Amino acid sequence: MPKTDLKKENKDFYYPSNKEVSIVELPEMKFLMIDGQGDPNTSPEYKDAMETIFPVAYKTKFISKREKSQDYVVMPLEGLWWVDNMKDFSLDDRESWKWTVMIRQPDFITENIIAKAKKEVEEKKNPSSLSKIRFESFREGLSAQILHIGPYGEAETPAVGKLHDFIEENGYSRRDKHHEVYLSDMRRTKPEKLKTVIRQPIK
Repeated sequence: MPKTDLKKENKDFYYPSNKEVSIVELPEMKFLMIDGQGDPNTSPEYKDAMETIFPVAYKTKFISKREKSQDYVVMPLEGLWWVDNMKDFSLDDRESWKWTVMIRQPDFITENIIAKAKKEVEEKKNPSSLSKIRFESFREGLSAQILHIGPYGEAETPAVGKLHDFIEENGYSRRDKHHEVYLSDMRRTKPEKLKTVIRQPIK
């Protein structure tokens, strides 16, 4: 059975340079999503979201393989981060952050498969954020991005600064939410080797 790997099919989206900023056009894609607020390092809401979105994502994959004979690589976690006034967005003030955690789904995944996955997860674990998870399309459009290699948080500041400088210097302006794609498994990867796509929609 062939296995779909969207990272390999869309290399421009997931393998940018860590030295130079690039511009991409992100099409409409399907995602599992959960919204919340607070510092991801300390927020119980964020922990609950993690304990929900991954089980549903993997159960979705297994149901697709079992019922549709369509297998695929589960995509990495992504995060949208923002505050009410994005001019005040700071890596230092995480308590005020609002966020959406999300995992991309192949186009052949349907609402019916997601509903079955949620039901099976509910019967087995019933995580507290299960009622918050949603399945919807998201189109980000024109965006600038760069790869950060290293720990999360403050260590990302130089990459974020380089991204924002590029946007301003090339006649663009920022719009919408700060976006990160967590390519590495933080449970198995040393902090200094973590790979994260830092992305910013532009106009």
